Amino acid sequence: MGGNRPTTLVAGVQHVLDYLKRMQAENPAFFYAVQGDGERMGGSIFWADATARTNYSYFGDAVIFDTTYRTGHYRVPLAALTGLNHHGQPVLFGCALMLNESESSFIWLLQTWLHAMSGRPPVSITTDTDALIQVAVANVLPRARHRFCKSGIFRETQEKLAHIYQSHPTFELEFKRCINETETTHEFEACWAVLLERYYLRENEWLLSVYNARQQWVPVYLRDSFFGELSLPKRLEGLDAFFSGYINASTTIHVLLKQYEKAVSSWHEKELKADYDTANSTPTLKTPSPMEKQAAGVYTGRVFMKFQEELVETLANPATKIEDLGTVSTYRVSKFGENHKAHTVSFDSSESKARCSCQMFEYSGIICRHILAVFRPKNVLTLPSQYILKRWTRNAKTGAAVDPIPDASNDSQESLTVRYNNLRQEAIKYVEEGAKSIHMYHVAMEALEEAAKKVAAVKNKGRGDVQVGVAANGDGQQLHSTGVNQMGPTQSAVSSGVWPKVSEN
Repeated sequence: MGGNRPTTLVAGVQHVLDYLKRMQAENPAFFYAVQGDGERMGGSIFWADATARTNYSYFGDAVIFDTTYRTGHYRVPLAALTGLNHHGQPVLFGCALMLNESESSFIWLLQTWLHAMSGRPPVSITTDTDALIQVAVANVLPRARHRFCKSGIFRETQEKLAHIYQSHPTFELEFKRCINETETTHEFEACWAVLLERYYLRENEWLLSVYNARQQWVPVYLRDSFFGELSLPKRLEGLDAFFSGYINASTTIHVLLKQYEKAVSSWHEKELKADYDTANSTPTLKTPSPMEKQAAGVYTGRVFMKFQEELVETLANPATKIEDLGTVSTYRVSKFGENHKAHTVSFDSSESKARCSCQMFEYSGIICRHILAVFRPKNVLTLPSQYILKRWTRNAKTGAAVDPIPDASNDSQESLTVRYNNLRQEAIKYVEEGAKSIHMYHVAMEALEEAAKKVAAVKNKGRGDVQVGVAANGDGQQLHSTGVNQMGPTQSAVSSGVWPKVSEN
């Protein structure tokens, strides 16, 4: 795309830059960067507002790199980095206009994005299968588990094997079942061989290529890594879940920002509603288990429903002890009549730790029915703390982020973001409490009005002014932000920052 950009797109770039400059002037934690020489507008543009950066500190363990525009002949090359919040809803971590689609441009984007996110890489990242993106991820995020978007491969398979889909209506169902429902690598391999044999596809080049890449997109090969997925609605399965319905192939650059703001606002409102519903509704319990009651008070509504589903299924999945070695016991767990699909659970009674061969906890952060079935004979009545992932709880966005918090009492560049995030979290608490009743609402509004007067008085006296700075790196790119420390894009602002692990059990 780099050399053949429409004139209307080039003309609209200045409109985008003006918007980004205005947003940064209004909020010092807003970040944007221009690749190369900003004056010639030849490079790509990245931006992330303060909310995106704050959300990443809580939900940035699993990231999706949305480049839907590349496969849908979009008029505007908008890429997005997104994830899932504590309700399983799409959440934005940053956007880019990819005005130059080269290997170096994708590397620049991921480096710049990582820099804006304080240098802490995600546990996993999901992208399309493009070779340029594969190189960029390998260069910038070498330790992240790189997954290819499954729905994208399904779509391409339907295009490349259109004749098979038309002449054999059962192929699609069997193909997807082979990918989605096999529970072991051995079962997948056997199912795949049968599929190729049945439809005479042993020599098909496309199927050979996706088979060779199976460890990067077939679920059974990825279950040892965290992707934070619940069972998502079909409309949210692709890379473009955040902007779907707001930005499409016909969107022009002149209406892009308006649609971008609509999407951000809409998802923010949906999150607030989910927060409110979780805080003000009592889930219906289906068992007398104290563990279910505990989970209902800890998890968000959506996540609790997923946990509850697993807990109820333990009634049909009995655990049978097959080995005892000191404090470690091993169980086989299977549904009645499905012993051939049994899973193995090892349980260490000294630490109340269990590990299941299905690896659901490692993959999604929600404990599986098989471990819960073992907890029953072991008399584990409440969920051990190591099985409650904070990112899925009602309090996911309260308290300190995972990284050590820098000092917020000085005027350094990074401290601006710290102060902004601290104030935002306190304000959210106010909103949640103030919305619970008319009386609390009026009390909160009066307090906020009083606080606004005090802030205005200080501002009028000239105190608390913030200097906006622009930093340039050695590659000539410009980083426009007062909200991050000015380090090279590949350096970590917090060298000890790590995400909570979900597989150390």
